Amino acid sequence: MTTTADAPQAAVGAVTPRRRPPRRHDGATSGMSYLFVSPYAVLVIVFGILPAMYALYLSLTTGDGGFAGLANYAKVIADFRFVPAVVHVALYLVIWLVALIVLVTLLALVVHAIRVRWLSRTLRFVFYLPGALAGASSVLLWLFVLDPTASPVAGLLHLFGFGSFVQVIVPANLPVIFAIIAFWTGAGGWIVIMYGALNNVSDDIIEAARLDGAGAVQIALRIQLPLLRKWISYMGIMSLAAGSQLFVEPQLLSQASNAVVPNDYSLNQLAYQYAFQQNDFNGSAAISLLLLVIALALSAVFVTRGGLFERD
Repeated sequence: MTTTADAPQAAVGAVTPRRRPPRRHDGATSGMSYLFVSPYAVLVIVFGILPAMYALYLSLTTGDGGFAGLANYAKVIADFRFVPAVVHVALYLVIWLVALIVLVTLLALVVHAIRVRWLSRTLRFVFYLPGALAGASSVLLWLFVLDPTASPVAGLLHLFGFGSFVQVIVPANLPVIFAIIAFWTGAGGWIVIMYGALNNVSDDIIEAARLDGAGAVQIALRIQLPLLRKWISYMGIMSLAAGSQLFVEPQLLSQASNAVVPNDYSLNQLAYQYAFQQNDFNGSAAISLLLLVIALALSAVFVTRGGLFERD
């Protein structure tokens, strides 16, 4: 017979749900997973791993196939054009990545804070629109923008003391110019991605912060930015990979300026010069591998600092 003291315990036991046994993944599910991943794996092997292995082989051999060791690496590093190319690309990456991370995150927060739906959609479309232009087309458009005689912002160029196209594209100005071009082309897509990431932040967390007296700035700094850390890290890695491959912009400017911009301004241009002007594919492969190692090392910093592979 159940007593009054035992009744609550019995009631609790009566309504306690039974735990379901852990769900097992059968072979069909695993097979479908491998099936979906296999096309990407094949593309990575064919267009990523195999070319990298072939470049490694070329960098360690001579033109006639003999073993060269690190001679090709020593040769390209000793080239008087190598260090200036590294400096040019490094300055460009620093300016671009800082501007990208700061301004894209800020603009995404501002757009997300706008409660008027049509205005938010319009701003996202306007930001994304420049990304519809291909890289070469974008640079050709900027050739007109940077020419004070034809630019729609000629007044601004004259304000900075630029009276001709050659004055604008002097090598000292190129890191900033390339950063502006890259930001104009690629920032819009990242703003849209960051906006989507902000939509995944729980409204309950934001509402609780507001009830505790947090303003918009405090919510952005203490809640939204920490939750965006992995997305910012991902943006930094992808932008670093794209920026280190700087080639189209200086190449087209070099042709348009009659060599005012040198044709070996970036590392990719220098590798192109080795391969197709000097017929030295081994030296070109050495430059490519050096660029790959530097990019991987810098990407590792973004991965570790951003906690990209940490589980929430």
